[in-house]
Amino acid sequence: MRARLLLAALAVTLAQAAWAVQPDEVLSDPALEARAREIGQVLRCPVCQGENIDESNAPISRDLRLYVRERLTAGDTDAQVIDAVTTRFGEFVLFEPKAEGGNLVLYWAGPVMALIAALGAFLFLRGRRPEAAPAPTLTADERARLDALMADQDS
Repeated sequence: MRARLLLAALAVTLAQAAWAVQPDEVLSDPALEARAREIGQVLRCPVCQGENIDESNAPISRDLRLYVRERLTAGDTDAQVIDAVTTRFGEFVLFEPKAEGGNLVLYWAGPVMALIAALGAFLFLRGRRPEAAPAPTLTADERARLDALMADQDS
């Protein structure tokens, strides 16, 4: 009994994404529906923030799915549909914002910070390297006295 409940819970969890796109939203043309699904994967739900519009059950995601399908049936290309949604909601709805303008800071900040950290670590470790101490040099008198002390200690 317990195993059946666990299996049912697992099935419900895995099928949750399939519940988001409602049957009344699906286009009759399979090619347009496939394009709509591809576009839905790159658009973020404005409410859920971690889900795309095809997986989200939020009302705004339903509206976006319908809007995408409406634009596709009107004859827009995928890029035009994505641009229209981006114009309406801002670049926040894109899972992968375009690498231009202010977004370049986001794209380059990580690699630049990693290089700065690596350089800082290199300089820090290089500065900590112990230097070899110079060998002490004894004068002839100091050497003779040392030999005498060593000879006295041996006897």
